Amino acid sequence: MPGCRAWWGQTGRAKSYAERLFDFPEIGPLGADFARQALRSPRERHGVAYSDAALNEILKQTQAYPYFLQEWGKHCWQAATSSPITKKDVELATELAIADLDASFFRVRFDRLAPSEKRYLRAMAELGPGPHRSGDIAEQLGTKVQSVRPIRATLIRRAWCIAPRMATPASRCRSSINSCDE
Repeated sequence: MPGCRAWWGQTGRAKSYAERLFDFPEIGPLGADFARQALRSPRERHGVAYSDAALNEILKQTQAYPYFLQEWGKHCWQAATSSPITKKDVELATELAIADLDASFFRVRFDRLAPSEKRYLRAMAELGPGPHRSGDIAEQLGTKVQSVRPIRATLIRRAWCIAPRMATPASRCRSSINSCDE
């Protein structure tokens, strides 16, 4: 049949369902220009703009991660009473977004953690923005590094923490863990 040879060649180069099923592309933060555009475009269609200070505050709060940009955009839209959306609107939206994330996105996962894992995350949060050395977290907990290693490994495996360098977990959680009940 004419054209079959080309079709078979393309079929062989295409990824199978199983290959696509286990492909996990990393989705990191957007560049500042793309993040600003992701926030502006949906609003501009409705005649709503952001002030530069508002956009800067959103980027600071979300670190330009797409999911968080969506959350802040939604809450800014709901909090603002007029255009342009201002930094004051973003500050109110930040309170709403964090409360919403704590009550849903993070709460569901946080509730499944063991008490020792919750204490580890709380210690990280109390140390402030990371990354933090495991020894510092152990000291915050009043224990030895050896006793927190299994907890750290479990949290890394469950994607609560990342370890960019050996013995330096950095919190992925944007939630205010201090407000979570143990």
